[in-house]
Amino acid sequence: MQVNRTLVASVGALALLLSACGDATTGTAAPATTGASTETTSSAATKSSAATTTAEDAPVGDVTAPGTELKIGERAVIPFKYGTDKNGTIAITVTAIDQGANADLAAFGEKAKGITPFYIRVTVENVGGTDLSYSSLSLRALGADGKGTGVIISGDTKQCESETAKKDFTTAGAKYETCVLQGAREGAAVAAAAYANGEGYDKSPITWSK
Repeated sequence: MQVNRTLVASVGALALLLSACGDATTGTAAPATTGASTETTSSAATKSSAATTTAEDAPVGDVTAPGTELKIGERAVIPFKYGTDKNGTIAITVTAIDQGANADLAAFGEKAKGITPFYIRVTVENVGGTDLSYSSLSLRALGADGKGTGVIISGDTKQCESETAKKDFTTAGAKYETCVLQGAREGAAVAAAAYANGEGYDKSPITWSK
């Protein structure tokens, strides 16, 4: 099976979409890895119970409030919806943000020149015990200024392989580990990872910083 890889590098009005096959296309990168383009909102690290419309969709226990700022290794509990029929509660722990080398992006071709890959390593836990099999997670890298890096990569490398929940991710306590591939311009650094999906989090993400 051929693995699709795309990369968007944007500075001002410039936008390039690249693929490992070398064909330029138009559009945006896969939503499973791009995340939302937002700026972080600083707030005290607090937790609150999320309001929902039905008991079936209600998150289990205390959830981490939008805008919460965490450190690497700390756990966030969030209400989670995947597709049209998978609802539950998960816990996300960003365990590391590792810097790679440009050579790691060889499969993306020459147009990846000047891009440094970063690997956001994550543990995902099923907290609510609902069927979240085959679901996937989206995180976004942030620079030192709290904004996106201007580079979006979709795909895997040997050093960072993305995983989805397996078919048995249906019980409380079930876990899986994954890696989210992100990038920055050469010389720039990734200072944090952000979760910006779902109501409230899209405007005020949860962040994990070093």
